Amino acid sequence: MAVSSPSCFPQSLHAALASSISRLSLLVVLGATLLAGCAETKYRMHLDPEPVARNAALVWPAPPETARFRYAGQLTGEDNFVPDNAHDPGLAVGVLKWLVGIFDAAEDKVVLKRPQTGMVDEQGRVLVTDIGNQAVFVFDNVNAQLHVYRQATELRNFVTPIGIVQGPNGQILVADAELGEVFRLGANGKPLGSFGKNVLNRPTGLARDPERGLVYVSDTHAHDVKIFDDDGRLVDSIGNRGDDEGTLNFPTHLAYAKDRLYVTDGMNARVQIFDTQGRVITTVGRRGLYVGEMTRPKGVTVDTHGNIYVVESFYDNLLVYNSQGQFLMPIGGTGKEIGQFYLPAGVWSDRQNRIYVADMFNGRIVIFQLIGGA
Repeated sequence: MAVSSPSCFPQSLHAALASSISRLSLLVVLGATLLAGCAETKYRMHLDPEPVARNAALVWPAPPETARFRYAGQLTGEDNFVPDNAHDPGLAVGVLKWLVGIFDAAEDKVVLKRPQTGMVDEQGRVLVTDIGNQAVFVFDNVNAQLHVYRQATELRNFVTPIGIVQGPNGQILVADAELGEVFRLGANGKPLGSFGKNVLNRPTGLARDPERGLVYVSDTHAHDVKIFDDDGRLVDSIGNRGDDEGTLNFPTHLAYAKDRLYVTDGMNARVQIFDTQGRVITTVGRRGLYVGEMTRPKGVTVDTHGNIYVVESFYDNLLVYNSQGQFLMPIGGTGKEIGQFYLPAGVWSDRQNRIYVADMFNGRIVIFQLIGGA
């Protein structure tokens, strides 16, 4: 299923019109007038559907300390797409709102419900897995469109999509924990096949080494990371259950950068970093209750300077470490304000060092921009 920005009104309007039979006569009378004025409306993707106060100091750490991150926006769904031309459709929207009262019904809107993690693809689109919608959301900044990919195969929809990564030849790879496979999608969302059936128990995190053509899949219930080639053949694995260095206990999220594989070792409350031979290079974090320590780590990513980001979901924090694993600072705390989270899940970054956090129970992706370097 693909949901694109409409020529004039958001999809919520069309859904509501279908259920507003009793008011059809009024809509017919006004329809021609309204549509004539908005047929040429163009849209753009807006990163802040809920603008914050202009005088708010949305930087971290807060003044007077030197700012290292600033708020860059958030993604929630169709509200991110707004008109972008000289015509003002406000009158048309206002009249229809008065007629059918549809814009107040949140359930009619195409929005994130329980986002898990995501990626930025070769086209610059932001793709987000959402277990609440059982789908992959695609925020297309170039074409100003929102797409929703629901099909894992021609005959099956996604059930619990979690991990997602850029595959070969523009493909999108999605790990569905419940279906127990990694699914291939074309850039347009068309199902292209899968791998890992009868091999994976509960696949969650995904990462890929594009130079070697290897796909890493964290198999949470098998307590290891399985390695496949780009054709979907199992070639190796890393780890087994335990708490010693190199062993894993319910691994979840993954990241890959500069010949290093970052594995969130969930129940061991740490992130382990492996080389391309599967040997442990170092460990980031340790179990504890102080800020910078971990209780329930989830998402992990790395920026272009080697800084490491880990979601600590139990205390609703994004923890930042340097490339040597030394703790630098947190962003977060429990809440719904900008810079706060409610059971966050995944984190990923792009080439511009924007850091994306899947704020799961707030139903949004919060974006931070790194200021400066390492």
